[in-house]
Amino acid sequence: MSARSRSRPRRSCHAVPGSSARFLERAPALGADQVFLDLEDAVAPGAKVGSRQRVAAAVRSSDWGDAVVCIRVNGWASPWTTGDVLDAVGPAGERLDTVMLPKVERAAEVVALDLVLAQLERNSGLAPGHLGIEVQIETAAGLVGVEEIAAASPRVEALVLGPVDMSASMGMPSLAGGLDIPGYPGDYFHYVAVKILMAGRAAGVQVVDGPYVKVRDLDGLRSYAARAQILGYDGKWSLHPDQVPVLNEVFSPSQESYERAWGILDAYRRATEGDGQGAVMLGEEMIDEASRKVALALVARGERAGLRRRGTQAPAGGDAGRR
Repeated sequence: MSARSRSRPRRSCHAVPGSSARFLERAPALGADQVFLDLEDAVAPGAKVGSRQRVAAAVRSSDWGDAVVCIRVNGWASPWTTGDVLDAVGPAGERLDTVMLPKVERAAEVVALDLVLAQLERNSGLAPGHLGIEVQIETAAGLVGVEEIAAASPRVEALVLGPVDMSASMGMPSLAGGLDIPGYPGDYFHYVAVKILMAGRAAGVQVVDGPYVKVRDLDGLRSYAARAQILGYDGKWSLHPDQVPVLNEVFSPSQESYERAWGILDAYRRATEGDGQGAVMLGEEMIDEASRKVALALVARGERAGLRRRGTQAPAGGDAGRR
């Protein structure tokens, strides 16, 4: 699998209806880290087959810059999955990075897509493993099996929480789909979010939060994005162009925290390699191996977002640049 899309940030993952030529044309200029061209929920049943060629052409002909480019196919419970892969993913060419599979409930669904993509790559002249898989967890069954799903294929690059379908699957009476429910004293999605996060981290893949559907409420978006960011999520979906810069900001470490993380790494290296100590004071804080791991994760996140140490022109590399 290409390391390119695995290592790229997914702070903002922008959804584009595959049936809209206008939205497809505008998408490359939005500044999103990832753009996924949708053949599933954003496309009416009668327009799905006709949208495949349009989506493939958009992937081939547009200048996507450094964005991760993805096509979301319909899930295996639908009649369209194989056709989406053959008629949209296949003709999209080498610029396509990943295929998003929605409503995954069993590891076998990921394995099935892996096998189809392997044949497609051979028939299309793509390198083996070129196409990654992004998995949406949107049902109670998917949540129960998420650890096995996340590890089902080396192609898996990201897990995505689908809050609206998850609300329906859980039998929640609210129509708020991933938003606050009046009268509930806490974050009713906390367990769901953390379980998906733990499965993703254990499998070594990125984890992305689903959409905030009040597209003009940017303060609400910022609040919900901050919840996911604090937990450790890599990014969140955007549904409207105005949401993209908010997500890029929320999921990027500040320059100050990035420099602080490098300070921890430098101090710990001096202590262990020079002084033979396993722990050392850095200002008023005791740092040790656990502190180093936290700092490495923050530096890696900062480098994916384009941050550099003051006075340097390129990523520092080494352990910090790897997940």
